[in-house]
Formats: sequence, structure tokens, C-alpha cells
Amino acid sequence: MPEMMTELDPSELKNRKIGRILTKLGRVSREQVHSALEARASDPAKSKMKLGEFMIELGMISADDVAVALAGQRGFRYKRLGGLVIPQETLRAITSEAANVMRVVPLEIDPKAKTIMIAIGSAANFQAVDNLRMNMFAGYEITVVVSPVADIDEVIRREYSRKTDAGELFSEVNRSEAVKNLQGRGDSIDVASLEDAGSDNAVVRLVTNMLAQAIANGASDIHLEPFDDEFKMRYRIDGVLYEMKTQPKEIAMAIVSRVKILAKLDIAERRLPQDGRISYQLSADRDPIDLRVAVLPTMYGESVVLRVLDKSAVQLELDRIGLREDELATMKLVINKPNGIILVTGPTGSGKTTTLYAALRELNQIDTKILTAEDPVEYDIHGLIQCQVNTDQELTFARLLRSFLRQDPDIILVGEIRDLETAQISIQASLTGHLVFATLHTNDAPSSILRLLDLGVESFLLTATIEAIVAQRLVRRICTKCKEEFVPSEEHLMELSLRTSDVQGRRLFRGRGCDGCTKSGYKGRMAIFEIMIMDDELRELVMQQASTAILQTESRKRGMRTLRESGLLALYEGQTTIDEIVRETISAAE
Repeated sequence: MPEMMTELDPSELKNRKIGRILTKLGRVSREQVHSALEARASDPAKSKMKLGEFMIELGMISADDVAVALAGQRGFRYKRLGGLVIPQETLRAITSEAANVMRVVPLEIDPKAKTIMIAIGSAANFQAVDNLRMNMFAGYEITVVVSPVADIDEVIRREYSRKTDAGELFSEVNRSEAVKNLQGRGDSIDVASLEDAGSDNAVVRLVTNMLAQAIANGASDIHLEPFDDEFKMRYRIDGVLYEMKTQPKEIAMAIVSRVKILAKLDIAERRLPQDGRISYQLSADRDPIDLRVAVLPTMYGESVVLRVLDKSAVQLELDRIGLREDELATMKLVINKPNGIILVTGPTGSGKTTTLYAALRELNQIDTKILTAEDPVEYDIHGLIQCQVNTDQELTFARLLRSFLRQDPDIILVGEIRDLETAQISIQASLTGHLVFATLHTNDAPSSILRLLDLGVESFLLTATIEAIVAQRLVRRICTKCKEEFVPSEEHLMELSLRTSDVQGRRLFRGRGCDGCTKSGYKGRMAIFEIMIMDDELRELVMQQASTAILQTESRKRGMRTLRESGLLALYEGQTTIDEIVRETISAAE
């Protein structure tokens, strides 16, 4: 019975009510529909049930009947896949990662006519179709049919049980005529040739596979790097770069062209830097993942870095970013001050933005207006008015801040204090009753004072405005699947200035390395913090232009835990290793 939809024009059923569709399909009579509507209305417990579900409960129709009707309601045909033989060249149009994540199966494809038929398991899974249209089959006419979920799962299990082999994909790209057409032509390549290579099916599949693998592995960045005689593709996972198998340099231009097409950049421009974004939809039940794209011309071609901005993988709640109980209490106390400046410091990639977003979400209430100046805006946070710095248009942090003060904000976020002008306007904002959050690039909390003094800020302005300085780092967590206890050598302990007696009775761990952590022994990262709270005594020391060492000593007397001390706590708790603490805190300890 369900196959009956293949003989009907879905346009006759599109947007009609479910009862009318079931009647038109011959699944039920009008009298049965009216009877079901009356029975549902008379039963308060069932009154909010969908009609199709209610009729299934009454035994009038089957779940297949409802699936057929829902497909028709969206204008799709319904097609069973049992016994259907799908050619291997058609199946290769979609990678196993895309098929498994989006729950879709290609049924027919004609690359010359640029047409493809896709089977989806739910008429509501339109996001998967949109993702395919944007990221894999741009320019294709996509025909969609709805098939039973069990049929789709069976095809995926049978045909996509083996993950797409990256080596096979690279081989296909190297054999592609569109890619070969780019070789040896230097700067004489026309736009049409670049578009053909960037839209080639093998190139599309390789880039899609690359993005899916990076996201699945929790990569924060994807690096595409051309060299004199090779093309490197690397993932940054938990702060460390991992290299895929290097490839011939000839495929670089095709891969970069595909990325530029997805990011809506000018593929003909190869002499100037470009920036763009890609919205990548993994599946219907997940928010789109933003990929920030930066293209940089080099002497051997264009180098591309894609920053993966996956909001679902980032904890944006203050109590979930890694603060200890006492640190959390301190942070909540500080961020609820009516005015002043709160600085978050650390190198690039230390999690400063996550901490700031978490603090702003904590403060984001209906009676509070929050403005942010960022470069770039990494995550769209509901309720915040977020502004992007644009140096090409002379829209700097300082210029944005001047405008902010006329917008009557309660809280302001400055993405980074880079110069005296931005620092002065931030101070002015705090002195006029605003709470200001900002970042600096310094090794630890006390050295932020010296950094601002070096910029030219007067010490009395710092003492009047700064309420707290938070320094942080990200250290890798030990993989829980291959975690093992070990006894470090004295030389190993000396790297942290520890003696054997310091770890007596403590259990230390490391990761042996397994498939789950790509043999690294680490999986995921955690933050360690150093929180310096300004009080009258510390302000007096700043006025006297005391050294960073004196500020650190006095702050520790007041309970500040240094980055190295926070790292040691994580070490003793079995969360990270000596190597990680040394790597991330050595500059802060010097």
C-alpha cells in the first residue's frame, strides 16, 4: 500500500490537512475521519494528540499510512527501498560520514545534468537537504523522496558500513580531469576552471569528508597549507596539531577553491587575504556549526585556516567552564559589581572568549543591556547586542566603544585592549557607571598591570577602575579509556620544581594512548585559573608602581592561586599530566 504514493502527484496533496490526504489516498473514508475528530474532541486526555497518531491508536490506519501522508503533505513522494539496487557510483556521491549523520541515501545521480535524487527518513528533515544543497550539491537540482527510516538505516548499514577511505578520496581527486586542468597553468587560470575544479564531485566529497572528520574528532581548527612540493592538511585537536597524509601540491588549488565557494569568497582573487564563514549543518537535531575561514596568500599558493565554532561542544555556563567551587563564588561576586573593569588574560587559544561569554550569559537578564565589540564575533548569544570590528571600514574597538556609550548599556565587552585609546575609553566607561569586561594578552594576572602601564594608562586610573584580573590556560585531560597510574622519575618531577616527598602518597596518572584519543593519551581540555582581586592594599602598591613579583606575592597572601598551583591541583586529582602543566604554565611561573 505505501508504494501507492509513487503513482500520485505529490503536488495534489501538498499543504493539505492530514485527514484530507488520508482520504484522497484511500486509506480511510470521510466518515472515519469525522468519527476520529469527534472522538478526539470528546476525550480531554487525547484532545492535543495529532490526528494521525490518534487514528493509529484507534486502529484505523498504520504508521506507514501516516508516513505516506506526511510525505505528501510536504510535497514529497514516498518510496520503499527494499530490494532496490543502488549503483556504487551513486552511493559514492555522499560520504559515509554524511550518510550516517544526516540519515540520507542517494538513489540516482546524473553529474552532467546536475540532478540527484535523495531519500530521507522524515519529511521534517529539510535541514539535511539544505545542507546537501549548500555544501555538497551546489547547482544541482535535488529531488527528495521520503523512505521508511528502517529502509534507510538498512542501506546505510549495508553500503556504508566501512567508513569512506580518505586515501581513496584523494586518489579520486588526483584523477579528476577538472583538477588536472589546473596543473601547470600558473597565474593564467580562468575563473571557470577554478569553479569547475571546486565543484567537481570528487573534490566536493573530499572536502565534505574532511569537515565531517574534523568535527567528529573535536578539532578546533583545520589547516590547509601549500608548500613547494606538497600540500598539507592538519587538524588542531585539544590544542595540538595532527597531520593527515601529505598530498601532491597539484590538488591544493582545487581544495582551496571548494572552501572559497562554500565561504562565498572571490575564487578569482589569489593575491589578497580574504575572510569568510561557512554554516555547516551536521544533522537535523543539531544547531549549524560555524566555520570561520581565513585565506592567506603565500609564495606557494593560498594557505587556509578554518576555525570550527561548535556551540554545542562549548560550555557557556559559568559553573561548567572549570572553575573550582571557591573560584566560582569569587567570580560570581566580582561580575555582579555595578561598575569597574574585569580583565581576562592569556595567550590566543586559552579559552578567554568562553569565560567571557559564560560571564555575560550569567548576567544576561531582561533588565540588563549588554553590548559587545568583538574581532570576530565567535558565537551568537541570544540577548546580547554583538558588534564586529571592521578595520577595513575603520570600525575599530575604540570607535565602537564611543558609540556604545551613547547606547545606554549596563555592561560592555571589549574583545581586546590593544592600544591606549581603547584602554582609555574602557576606563571612561567604567568611571561613568558601566561594568566593562575586556581581554589582554599577558602571561599571568599581575603582569596585566604592567602591560596597561606600558600602554600609557595612568596608575591612578587603574586603581580606580580595575576590580579583578583573571588569567587562564587550557590543559589537556587524560583520556579516560587508556588512563593508567605511573610513578614519575625525579627528573620528571624537577620540571615542576617538585621533590619525591611532595608527591608521597599521591597517585599520578597518564594516558597510554588508544584509538579513542588518536594515540595521544589525551581527550578534551580543562581550564585552570588565576584570579587576582584588587583591594586597597594592592591598589596602593599599583600607585607605587610595585613590580609584578611584589603584586603576585601580595595577591597570594590574599588567597590567589597561581596558574602553576591550579595546575598542580588538577595533576593531583588525576585529571592531567606533569607534561601538560609544564607546557602551559612555564612562562607564567618564570
